[in-house]
Amino acid sequence: MGLPKLKQHYITEQEYLDDEKRRDIKHEYFDGEIFAMAGASSNHQRLISRLVQKISNHLEDTPCEVFSSDMKVRADEGNKYFYPDVVVACEKQNDEPYFINSPRIIIEVLSNSTRKFDKDLKRKIYQTIPTFEEYVLIEQDHVEIEVCRKSENWQSNYYFIDDEVTFASIDLTLPVLDIYKRVDNEEMREFLHAETQKTSGDESFD
Repeated sequence: MGLPKLKQHYITEQEYLDDEKRRDIKHEYFDGEIFAMAGASSNHQRLISRLVQKISNHLEDTPCEVFSSDMKVRADEGNKYFYPDVVVACEKQNDEPYFINSPRIIIEVLSNSTRKFDKDLKRKIYQTIPTFEEYVLIEQDHVEIEVCRKSENWQSNYYFIDDEVTFASIDLTLPVLDIYKRVDNEEMREFLHAETQKTSGDESFD
């Protein structure tokens, strides 16, 4: 699955929820087994922070709320719990304050250790949630955003550095470059260098 697996020990859904409140390290729950969550890179955190900021501002004064990676999503009738990087819910949640069971959009920032799990198995599981409308996968080592929408039969749409991307489920459009604004990877460095050279060239004709 691409996640660090603990020694095999099957626990119930309620045992997982109770134990998770006491643990220092977050764990995801998959069919009775738990998996420790690995730490994230600075670029990973930059992307999450930027998205939460933009989405939160956009959703102000609406019934929808955005949560970052400390909030679990319940799937498969409680057989699975995941910690998405960003999740938006627009419906009244259950009385349990530690998880969401009606996500509208989920955003995952991809890493080498979780890419296959996020792109394949998690995608299929999330798509079974009735309220779920949009799945977004963001690369951190280069500039690429993949968006899959329920309204388009979950086909993949790709967006790159010069594009705008629309999160249709929450009616928000952002320039891809704005999302990656503080990210430090080779593609962003090359782009910023080219922009600097272009600006310097323009100034030389003043």
